[in-house]
Amino acid sequence: MLWFSTLILPILGVAAFPFVRETLRPDVAQIRAKTERPGQVAVLPSGKTWYNWFGPVDGPVAVCVHGLSTPSFVWGAAITALTDQGFRVLTYDLYGRGLSDRAPGDQNVDFHLRQLDELLENQKVADGFTLLGYSMGGAIVTCFAARAPQRLKQAVIIAPAGLGHDLGGTSAYVTKNPGFIANWLMQTRGAAELREGIKSEAAGFTSAVPGIWDMQAEELTIKGYIPAITSSLQHFLRGDLRAEHETIRAANLSLLAIWGEGDTVIPIDCCDKLAAINPDATQVTIPAAPHGLTYTHPDDLRSALENLNG
Repeated sequence: MLWFSTLILPILGVAAFPFVRETLRPDVAQIRAKTERPGQVAVLPSGKTWYNWFGPVDGPVAVCVHGLSTPSFVWGAAITALTDQGFRVLTYDLYGRGLSDRAPGDQNVDFHLRQLDELLENQKVADGFTLLGYSMGGAIVTCFAARAPQRLKQAVIIAPAGLGHDLGGTSAYVTKNPGFIANWLMQTRGAAELREGIKSEAAGFTSAVPGIWDMQAEELTIKGYIPAITSSLQHFLRGDLRAEHETIRAANLSLLAIWGEGDTVIPIDCCDKLAAINPDATQVTIPAAPHGLTYTHPDDLRSALENLNG
């Protein structure tokens, strides 16, 4: 049995360590209790959701859905652009991110749309609102718009997932190969790659959202964040949304797509793919903008959003 204790036990320890560390991280309820972020909690059937309203109370409503790894604080510059146009803006944190609960269940399209539907009902958002999505949020918006185009006045997708992406490294493997090894890799190398990406972007750009890179890094220390990203990769971002975009076109729903020319996550050729599917969509490309264009290129984003119908 000596061989077991000298060889197998260390291997088991290495395998178990990331998951033990995950259980010891602070729970989101603890973080929520001491946060200084403005916002409120909506108690929804699926879990507690952190949300916030901005702008004039009588303005037309715009609802913003963030992406895979960056919570609703990613919308800072866009909120200003929208409220300056008179919109009443609703933002919220997806489950597993920010200050929303780590709700159970596979994070597939139904999971994400359920949270959005429940929040809209909870906040009494009437049909005829504008729905905006960034990155994975763009995919959520696309799916919502395809299922219920009659509920929207217009849709906006910014650096949207759904027509191709290049996650690279560990995330690409995890997306295609669910299971223990993928979950272990995401807890170890995947988390490290997220940190490296945050540092790289911070070194190359300035941000219109103060402290955004520190806030992103802090997400990695909260229980349930990495598993939530893993689940969305495996159960939602594996899909292609061509059919949904065809439905949006057939419904004659106004669609604005905004792309970053320097985006290495959502390749710029996705713009051409969308044009082929929905030539009626309005498309704007921001030169040299990276995937984080919502906070790295606020002036360009403002210009792209200025012709929305209020």
